[in-house]
Amino acid sequence: MNYPYSDDSNNRHKKGRFRPDADSSQKIDKNKRFCTSRQRLMKTLNHQEPDRVCVDFGAGGQTGMGAGAVYRLHKELIGNPGYRVRIIEPYQMLGEIDDPLKQAMNVDVVGFNPPVNMFGFRDEGFKPFDMPDGTPVLVPEKFNYTVDEEGSILMYPQGDTSVRPCAKMPATGYFFDAVNRQKPFREEDLNPADNCEEFGLLSDRDINYFSQKAADLHANTDYGLYMTLPGTAFGDIALVPATFLKNPKGIRDVEEWYISTAMRRDYIYKVFEVQCAFALQNIERLAEAVGDKVQVVFVSGTDFGTQRGLFISKQAYRDLFKPFHKAVNDKIHELTNWKTFIHSCGAVYELIGDFIEAGFDVLNPVQCSADGMDPRTLKKEFGRQIVFWGGGIDTQQTLPFGSPEQVYRQVRERIDIFAEGGGFVFNSIHNIQSNVPTENLLALLKAVNDARN
Repeated sequence: MNYPYSDDSNNRHKKGRFRPDADSSQKIDKNKRFCTSRQRLMKTLNHQEPDRVCVDFGAGGQTGMGAGAVYRLHKELIGNPGYRVRIIEPYQMLGEIDDPLKQAMNVDVVGFNPPVNMFGFRDEGFKPFDMPDGTPVLVPEKFNYTVDEEGSILMYPQGDTSVRPCAKMPATGYFFDAVNRQKPFREEDLNPADNCEEFGLLSDRDINYFSQKAADLHANTDYGLYMTLPGTAFGDIALVPATFLKNPKGIRDVEEWYISTAMRRDYIYKVFEVQCAFALQNIERLAEAVGDKVQVVFVSGTDFGTQRGLFISKQAYRDLFKPFHKAVNDKIHELTNWKTFIHSCGAVYELIGDFIEAGFDVLNPVQCSADGMDPRTLKKEFGRQIVFWGGGIDTQQTLPFGSPEQVYRQVRERIDIFAEGGGFVFNSIHNIQSNVPTENLLALLKAVNDARN
């Protein structure tokens, strides 16, 4: 299909060049009943075609935007002097899509994370901080750091600068990478309990946090609601280094962990058994405290694919991960109406059937650039069984390096493919990075907006 796209080079850098139409939210097909954002998400999750495509920017830690991109969009679309981006996930330095920006971007979904972040402190008591590129942000009060001789920013677990740093943001970077704190070990001394230190029952304070967040958003907004569950992501490599622990024990090196899933499978299985037992108890308490106020819950962020194929064999997934995924999903579906969300990057075509059998309702980020992940094939083969949340724009090449015209065309094409018949929440393929050109961000929004009209 040909998508007309104006490219007046004389106006190419004019403020608002690709600005979404402020009145577009009212321009709907007269033959389709208008939905609230929450209704739109619910229809989508139930594989019913809504009045227009459901849109998410920023609901979860894999569907958000780097602070730099948020700041420039806010400046372009809102223009609030003195604005600072509130950081909602400090490990990846993801920025909050605040209410004015949500409205300008026609966002349908909002989310909330567990109260303690990836660095082991609470997201509260915000203070100013300037990122290496100069982006003005607000970070939690325990965001305590030092700067090394190369200008890199070093972050500390639980804000305690008296212990070894757990993460580093390069002087030219936009987010943190975990610092390897693997201790030497002897094979005979390995104890699965050392890799279970971070698992346990949620405190009453944390249960109340989830309950209050869900109640507030449910009562005071009409957005669809997305909740990130704690402790249900088995073997998520972002969590293995335990940037939130001051003195992590066990297997904490990324390479050693991957080796262990093949060479020490009994060890990993025992870790997962302990984790799963706590997760099931926490799900029971959260189901009672939150009820059906939320529509979708993030369960797993473990990546099973590379750009060219699977990280592990199908049989390894079935032996090591699938039993625990099924146990968690079964418990959620037994107690609630929540739809369950799995994030797995890469070429996971061969595992999608297993994800469905394990009980997952939603697949993200739908990395169409990976081998075997053709969007038309995915929609045809799995579109009635699983919701695709993502796949809307390639964040490796097209969005950061393509022209605005290329961004616009790809977004329109992906919406045409995935949205038909429902079962599609528009989002980029993983988080939008801080250094994406502003014109490409605006072209993305224009394409989404045009497709909804």
